[in-house]
Amino acid sequence: MTPHRSAGASRRTCLELCSGAGGQALGLERAGFSHQLLIELDSDACQTLRLNRPGWNVVQADIRSPAHFLDMGTAQPWLLAAGVPCPPFSLAGQQLGADDVRDLFPAVLKLIPAIKPRAVLIENVKGLLQTKFSVYRGNILRRLSALGYTAEWRLLYARDFGVPQLRPRSVLVALEPQAFANFRWPSGNCSATAAALVGDVLRDSMASRGWELADTWAAQAQRIAPTLCGGSTKHGGPDLGPSRARQAWAEIGVNGSSVADHPPAPGDPLPVRLTLAQLALLQGFPPEWAFAGRKTSAHRQVGNAFPPPVACAVGRAIAAALDQTDNYARCTGSPHTGSTGRMATRAI
Repeated sequence: MTPHRSAGASRRTCLELCSGAGGQALGLERAGFSHQLLIELDSDACQTLRLNRPGWNVVQADIRSPAHFLDMGTAQPWLLAAGVPCPPFSLAGQQLGADDVRDLFPAVLKLIPAIKPRAVLIENVKGLLQTKFSVYRGNILRRLSALGYTAEWRLLYARDFGVPQLRPRSVLVALEPQAFANFRWPSGNCSATAAALVGDVLRDSMASRGWELADTWAAQAQRIAPTLCGGSTKHGGPDLGPSRARQAWAEIGVNGSSVADHPPAPGDPLPVRLTLAQLALLQGFPPEWAFAGRKTSAHRQVGNAFPPPVACAVGRAIAAALDQTDNYARCTGSPHTGSTGRMATRAI
């Protein structure tokens, strides 16, 4: 048992694929899940996971080669979670979908019969919910239905969960039919006036080296940040995105052309550059979460992460549905599995 395991976590087991820097894993941990295994291909991201959670069982592997990890603690977890690569569906890319060699949805679906989870959680970019990918999404739902799950897509915005950026994400949840009947998507707990804002989140960091413009900058930055971009392994350095994104950053006093090594010091002018640690705060990571690798790699890990507060909210909703289903089964003496229910694609 690791020191970070939550109450009830020994029952709420999770296997995670394409774990990245741990945004989704951290959120699920907060929701009470205990990770049996985390699979990630990138060596720096694996080191990030081990650095922050030495007790996690992290394996560097390609999920398309499951023989390397299927026999390592994968016995019927409550939840199979995955953050598959986004370039096949990203608005910033060519959106090749199923024709993109980086599309790992088929690999995840292929693993489900072997792992036999009670629930599946997969997140990706907003672009996956475009009309052009409706057939692709439908094929995934039909495959999950054939495997005995009821599944649904939903668009969630990080700003609604206390994260100071818009960051829309497509989220797929699949559950045993009885459990899905008890599942309720989290709606978020932040109104437009109560949401976390960039200035509030970063003000103390900006002032940490005595920068005299920290309060001035924070007042200018009292808004939601543009969506952070991490870039791919082939393209994209440590900057805040293309010209349109940089213009949005400029409106809150941020120079998006590069990433700083340290917060601003006395005498530094506006606009200011953000550090990797500050970008991580804007993703909802705690300040103590460290990132391994060189700056470009660490920036990619931060920018591609699923914000922990969003993952936590979805994880809690999944756990609540499974708990309610199990409680009913205990009271009635009925099993918790049964015939496949509806397939749904609401709110996309």
